[in-house]
Amino acid sequence: MTSLDKPPVVTTNVKWRFPAVHPEGQKFTAIAFGITLLMTIVSKVFFWPFLGLTLWVAAFFRDPVRTTPIGDDLIVSPADGLITMIERVPVPRELIGDLGETPMVRVSVFMSVFDVHINRSPIAGTIRQVVYISGKFLNADLDKASEENERQHFVVESFDGRRVGFTQIAGLVARRIVGFAKIGDIVAAGQRVGLIRFGSRVDVYLPEGYEPQVALGQRAVAGETVLGRLGVPRITSRSQ
Repeated sequence: MTSLDKPPVVTTNVKWRFPAVHPEGQKFTAIAFGITLLMTIVSKVFFWPFLGLTLWVAAFFRDPVRTTPIGDDLIVSPADGLITMIERVPVPRELIGDLGETPMVRVSVFMSVFDVHINRSPIAGTIRQVVYISGKFLNADLDKASEENERQHFVVESFDGRRVGFTQIAGLVARRIVGFAKIGDIVAAGQRVGLIRFGSRVDVYLPEGYEPQVALGQRAVAGETVLGRLGVPRITSRSQ
């Protein structure tokens, strides 16, 4: 059979579209817009500043479409943001029962107030653990935020038995962790599992055999950037 005899590849045009506002943020956008109208009644001078605030709130809760790489050997980023830490650390005590006691490589993604804050599953599989812990609201850039801040742990088990843990960590401005997924849910890689309001961090714990595929200072895109890959040499630096 020649190339001309092969069935055609099914394709379609992909067009950019304006990101939708996630339902979790619609009420906050409505409140901000209501305040804008009230302040405009007081004085028209307030219209533009408060309209800008309303647009920022809507942008904060934006929920863009993402295209997730396919591969059983891949762990994708659960968050948008800056890669701030890559280090081998002890497993959080809340996850030892699911991930074991052997230290694991942790990749930390810091989300500023300008980043998309929808968090996504790093692999396809079943949610085996969800643990919420109340705590402080220290700067999420600090290493001790992993142990002292409000946080929520997830463990996802792939269909071949691999387990990946990741943690939503509230930051200095963030005051609310929202989870969409619960224990027993089956999720796809890149599927939405939660969000953190107004600045925060997500830690990902790479299983044994997986090497980081990002470098410090690199920007990650949730559901698209590959954080770890099985059996591939570790990336240790980035181009300047």
